[in-house]
Amino acid sequence: MLANYRRLFAVPHVLSLLTWSLAARFYTPGLMIAVTFLVQGWTGSYTLAGLVAGAFTLGMALVGPLRGRMADRGNSDRLVLVCGVVFTVGLTALALLPASLWWVSIPLALGTGLFGTPANQIVRALWPRLTTGSERQAIYAAEATTQELLFVFSPILTAGVVALAGPRWALLLLGALGLMGAVGFALSLRRAGVTGPAAPDPGAAPSRGATTSGEGDEGDEGSGHSGRPRRSLLFHPALCLVFAMCMMIVSGVVGMDLVIVAWANELNAPHYVMVLASVWALGSLVGGAVAGSLKGTPRVALRAFGAALGIAVLVPFLPPVSHLPTPLLITPLLFVSGLALAPTLAAVMGRLGDTAPAHRRAEAFGWMATAMSTGAAVAGPLTGALVDTNGIAGGALGAAGLVLMAAVLSLFLPRTNEPAGAGSGTGPSAAAADTVPAVENTALRTAGAALEATPTGPAPVSPPNRPEPGAPTAGHAPAGPTTTAESPHRPSDR
Repeated sequence: MLANYRRLFAVPHVLSLLTWSLAARFYTPGLMIAVTFLVQGWTGSYTLAGLVAGAFTLGMALVGPLRGRMADRGNSDRLVLVCGVVFTVGLTALALLPASLWWVSIPLALGTGLFGTPANQIVRALWPRLTTGSERQAIYAAEATTQELLFVFSPILTAGVVALAGPRWALLLLGALGLMGAVGFALSLRRAGVTGPAAPDPGAAPSRGATTSGEGDEGDEGSGHSGRPRRSLLFHPALCLVFAMCMMIVSGVVGMDLVIVAWANELNAPHYVMVLASVWALGSLVGGAVAGSLKGTPRVALRAFGAALGIAVLVPFLPPVSHLPTPLLITPLLFVSGLALAPTLAAVMGRLGDTAPAHRRAEAFGWMATAMSTGAAVAGPLTGALVDTNGIAGGALGAAGLVLMAAVLSLFLPRTNEPAGAGSGTGPSAAAADTVPAVENTALRTAGAALEATPTGPAPVSPPNRPEPGAPTAGHAPAGPTTTAESPHRPSDR
């Protein structure tokens, strides 16, 4: 079961990039907790607390595609550093804000959110450049799984600091940790040599006027050098479905996180957040670890409906529907509820990584970050209003409904995994793909552990008509040029 992971972490720089990208976004799960306690203490309203928390994610949503394009053009390490510094300054200003000026926290949160870390979209766009086949499926699942560690330890640390020293100190701590993570991730990008732009898909036909710099888009999309406008990725229906799914899933997940915070706050026991949120995330971690070790194509719809059902079963055990003697009694059900979360996000992100054009993947994941941030921004005031009017159970029911909507959308996802805007696999595009040499990973070959080629260059070399992502492969990678017939031949933020 661990064969995929063993091959994966033998690929140079993968472990370092994964570890530091997680460190750069460590503050994300704890931010909502600290902000909710801070603003609710100022105003006495969960709706206003959700509004401020939503302003953070709205700021991140507004610049996701722009930062993705910036990363696609290169200098992604500088982008990470600048965002890390400015975001830390913004959190420090919020932590020092007087309670009487609580309304300033809304524009301050919005402006700070504009500089939220782009580590997630950058590293997810890199995985198809460094891995292929079953290893690609494993890295998306590994990221979705290890990301759950953030949702285990970040809430524990944040809630602990809130209980001992107050939410202001929690914000200061999260800002410092985010800055350290950003510096480490930027250095990791430099060591891996992946700060430059990715090459276009080998099978993609360049547009008229495109140059060798990689600025041109494939198919019907314009080149930045030809003067024709770049066609937005929002014109690709398959990508839009994935973006909408991510928005709904994250909205539901963040809504459930806020439900847990509200429940603990109603009991005047912030330490319950540490236990409940961590157990829920631990279930997701276990589910993601198992999913990443499985072979075959992930079934997105099945996982999405499982995630919706997992949240829905919690509703009967929450107030005012029922009043448990202690919230700890719900922890076994919370663990089961989280099992499908990471596998669902991994499958969706893997689908996006295989669908988006190679030289615009960071932009595609930027749109995904925008969709996720929009979902989180909606979840704040929506869940706060549901909790204020219908109690804790009402907030959980709303979260389950949002994830259910994502599951319904998954039924309309196409089963193709061709890059958006690519050709059909015939004609000049396919002919060009036949001349692309396969790149072998020397370290894996000498270790005798490679069952398939792992590209270490700037872009994957698979032809445009490759099979479904994550499909098992057999045999050693060819040492010479790879043709369409002989080529061997996938995802996760909450």
